Amino acid sequence: MSKELTIQAYLAAEAAHIEVALAKSLPLHWDIPAKLREAFQYSLMAGGKRLRPILVLEAAEALGGSREAAMPAACAIEMIHTYSLIHDDLPAMDNDDYRRGKLTNHKVYGEAMAILAGDALLTHAFYAIAQTSRVHHVPAEQVLGIVEELSVYAGARGMVGGQAADMLGEQGITSLEQLEYIHMHKTSDLIVFSLRAGGRIAGANEEQLRALEIFGKCIGLAFQIQDDILDLTGDERKLGKPVKSDVKQQKVTFPFFIGLSASRLKVKELTEEGKQALHRANLIKPERLFQLADYLTHRDH
Repeated sequence: MSKELTIQAYLAAEAAHIEVALAKSLPLHWDIPAKLREAFQYSLMAGGKRLRPILVLEAAEALGGSREAAMPAACAIEMIHTYSLIHDDLPAMDNDDYRRGKLTNHKVYGEAMAILAGDALLTHAFYAIAQTSRVHHVPAEQVLGIVEELSVYAGARGMVGGQAADMLGEQGITSLEQLEYIHMHKTSDLIVFSLRAGGRIAGANEEQLRALEIFGKCIGLAFQIQDDILDLTGDERKLGKPVKSDVKQQKVTFPFFIGLSASRLKVKELTEEGKQALHRANLIKPERLFQLADYLTHRDH
């Protein structure tokens, strides 16, 4: 069996494990309007790579921590990611009708309920993180650090700031630095949070947390540049979406600024830089994080 098939099988198994936890994340005994619960679950259970929660679990395991204790934080970051997608798809934002081959939330439940489902996912993420301490007895100080960092990485200085810069950028991005800012905050910040959250649950020291942060920034940016490359060179059948859509929409990308060859080199350099940071951190079991870095930044879909 090839390494790629091995990592793909691993990712599929991990995603299935996470989806079991996600399906149970909104307590059945809570008195919630049926349509809100349905809209919440519709997008949360719509599939996807489950990359961010997987990184939470693997970061915890890389430091010898409990995957079970890390699961609430893993679910929390997927809730944040899902809410951002619901809101991104709205007519006032990207105005998309489909995501992953299914109608977007607002096309099924209407704009008002889609906004509220997104709000519910955002706020429930913090409830989920609290269970790390309530149920799994992770020290409150460590959980407080996770809550604080989620507020930063998902908020105005993080993902939301990246989304705002992306919208403003539609008026014309004129520099690579502007584009990198968007990618770092819109994409990398939730990856960085995922890794640091897993690290905190396992009791990482400051040096190890910093290494996980560097790793996350590097693979997050490399992941986005690889997306830019695949939009030009990928196979539509594997990608599940049309290629050259960035060109058609006149979106500025890394290949636009520095060319295809230099973009490929940048992906390679960033991946290596991230892996070197992990090497220096003396983690107990970092092998799976190394494999994920190679797979995610050199994938063909």
